Amino acid sequence: MAREAALAACLEAVLGSRSSANRVFELLEPLAGQEEPEDIVSAARICGRLFGALLERRELFVGPLPEQDASLDESYSAQDKYRIWMRHRYRDCVGCLGELMGHDAFQVKEQALCTLMKFVELEAQYPLVKIEWKGTLTFPCDLLKVVVDGLLPTTEDASLLISRFQEYLEYEDVRYFAMKAVTASIGQVMQKTKERPLPFYQQNVFSLISPINMPNKESEMVKFMVKQDNREELKFSKLQAHKQVFEKMWLTFLKHKLPPGLYKKVLVILHDSVLPYMNEPTLMMDFLTVAYGIGGAISLLALNGLFILIHQHNLEYPDFYKKLYSLLDPSIYHVKYRARFFHLTDLFLSSSHLPAYLVAAFIKRLARLALTAPPEALLMILPFLCNLFRRHPACKVLLHRPAGPADMSEDPYVMEEQEPSESRALQSSLWEIQSLQNHYHPDVAKAAAVLNQSLSEMEDDISGLLELSAAELFDREVKKKAVDVPLEFEPVRGLFGKKNDIFAEHFSLV
Repeated sequence: MAREAALAACLEAVLGSRSSANRVFELLEPLAGQEEPEDIVSAARICGRLFGALLERRELFVGPLPEQDASLDESYSAQDKYRIWMRHRYRDCVGCLGELMGHDAFQVKEQALCTLMKFVELEAQYPLVKIEWKGTLTFPCDLLKVVVDGLLPTTEDASLLISRFQEYLEYEDVRYFAMKAVTASIGQVMQKTKERPLPFYQQNVFSLISPINMPNKESEMVKFMVKQDNREELKFSKLQAHKQVFEKMWLTFLKHKLPPGLYKKVLVILHDSVLPYMNEPTLMMDFLTVAYGIGGAISLLALNGLFILIHQHNLEYPDFYKKLYSLLDPSIYHVKYRARFFHLTDLFLSSSHLPAYLVAAFIKRLARLALTAPPEALLMILPFLCNLFRRHPACKVLLHRPAGPADMSEDPYVMEEQEPSESRALQSSLWEIQSLQNHYHPDVAKAAAVLNQSLSEMEDDISGLLELSAAELFDREVKKKAVDVPLEFEPVRGLFGKKNDIFAEHFSLV
């Protein structure tokens, strides 16, 4: 408390008289980071008040800042010399606060961030650039770049500090220039690594850019930090310009190799939070194509983005169904993205113009994999297969082949074949479904038995089954009420069932 009181007294002295200007060094000294966190926080707060007041009072030099030695030239008035000198101290303060955003103590990081953003707001209101014509941009882009660089360290996770910064991204101009600063940062940092992933840095970039809420209409862009009369004429007030910067930022981020875990996080949000706000979503084609070819869960997640490009932007993807077919392996019934994958697969297989051999290959492989699937997945996949038969009646030959193979040893279907047309699925039969009709779970056996009957024309709604879990299935069974079943039995009359048995004289049923 004593230290804070001393700093407050120093603040009053500096603001009260220019003769005490040198005492500003007493305020800047704790910002070197060698003090206790509480003292650094107090000093940062006091410096925020000092330079905030100087900005409001227009006591910092406006325009290109001369070198400190050059300011001693007689061509400058005493007032200008003071303003130049104090502007240099302001620059020192900004540099120290930028470094403090990497301090070990979170309270120091947070105070440094808030102080810098206060400076951003004040510089936007009281610009340090000369306004020479009506369209002069007064937003402090360089100062915001210091903040963004502080939010993106390369050696630690800064997600907590980034979450504190999110409130400022609600301002349209802050969001616009922050996206430009992120793009510049990615180019500078990733260029030095020679395409080697930087897990902490790339995760921090993702944490910063993934929650960005882009406006849908220009009329929604009403919250600006800069109060300019000609704001409507400036680039950052246009939705098209925002989309261009947003698009460039994401393309710059995704052109570098990502860690596998981050790949998945990007693909989860790409179709919903990124593609709709790009001017040219087809520019994501290369990234999604590469992701689709990686395999495993990453390929499953890439389906969403590819579906949008194929369906809405007429993307042509050669051998798309061959790749989709290759994704069908035992893991698809167990991954947490199962619901999304089958939802999209259902859409891709909905066209009635698909050749019968292709659909039959999908049906056969899904049925074969179903033999080892858990009950909650089976209750989804069996109606899924029924819908495929409804859409493609030519595939019903798989159901109505009495002389077909009875088990795997006789099955002509080649499970290992990656080309659907060479899998010989149409020559096979669905003996797997017959096996599932003897499943230990009664609901599965009942669902499999539906295929023995003629299918109705109306498709089953599988949306409620896509995310069915084992826990939900168990709860459903537990909540079932048992029905009392009447039984016929003969009451016991003696130890061995005889009323006058000799044993009944010496023994009794207790």
